[in-house]
Amino acid sequence: MNRTEAQRAITAATALSSELGLAVSEARIVSNSNKLGLWLLPCDSFARVAASGQEAFRFEIEIALRLSENGSPVASLDTRVEPRVYERDGFAFTLWRHYDQPGIDPGTLGYANALERLHVGMAQLDVAAPHFSDRVSEAELLLSSRDRTPRLEHADRELLLDTLRSCDRAIKERSLAEQLLHGEPHAGNVLSAPEGLVFIDFETCCRGPVEFDLAHVSEAVCDAYPGADPGPIQECRGLVLAMVAAWRWDTSDQFPNGARAGRALLTALRAGPPWPTLDRVMNPER
Repeated sequence: MNRTEAQRAITAATALSSELGLAVSEARIVSNSNKLGLWLLPCDSFARVAASGQEAFRFEIEIALRLSENGSPVASLDTRVEPRVYERDGFAFTLWRHYDQPGIDPGTLGYANALERLHVGMAQLDVAAPHFSDRVSEAELLLSSRDRTPRLEHADRELLLDTLRSCDRAIKERSLAEQLLHGEPHAGNVLSAPEGLVFIDFETCCRGPVEFDLAHVSEAVCDAYPGADPGPIQECRGLVLAMVAAWRWDTSDQFPNGARAGRALLTALRAGPPWPTLDRVMNPER
């Protein structure tokens, strides 16, 4: 969100929280892209905020509540208020427990264990969710629109489209087992809690092989994940790099330093397989 929109969101969040009986004298911005993450003080609640009608918060709440019921490692909603989507002044809000996050090591064994437990819990859910290939199709449509991706050179556009199509085809030809997935279980969507690591941001849940989720994490996590197959992980990794690159070249993208990330992803894809991990491309200093 831009500065003006973010300030409007903070004002709305403060007023809403007061109506719900939560004391707020300060709202600290924790994250800001297409959605805003706010740490509300002194009530110590975490608010996810988006423009009304541009969020999938209801779906996210349903997934989080059902995963919590089966003991999966997920962040908890704020128990002091009703677990639902709130709206005020053109914004949609969900309220969560606030977690301190000292920094997640993307190579920890605990990360692999937590992701495995998450997958076990998600496999138990029977909910309607898009297929991962739907996200591939959305990326292809984005790349096919020069109005939405005007800064993308022709050769780079073709590289991304070719990578999406070839990797998607290779994955489908393997006929891998599929289940409900997180969709983007990278280190930015993992928090430290007293009970261990927990996952957040379930708006991107989709159905597909677990290798699609593993394509978002480090080599160390893949190596520690039981039964991980390097072949399909590599194909999914190329697919994920190309999808994320497509989003970074969208004129409406609000990802911090998105242009730099888009260039880095293209550089990685030009080098060809074996594909680097997403966290290595996005955080080369790690």
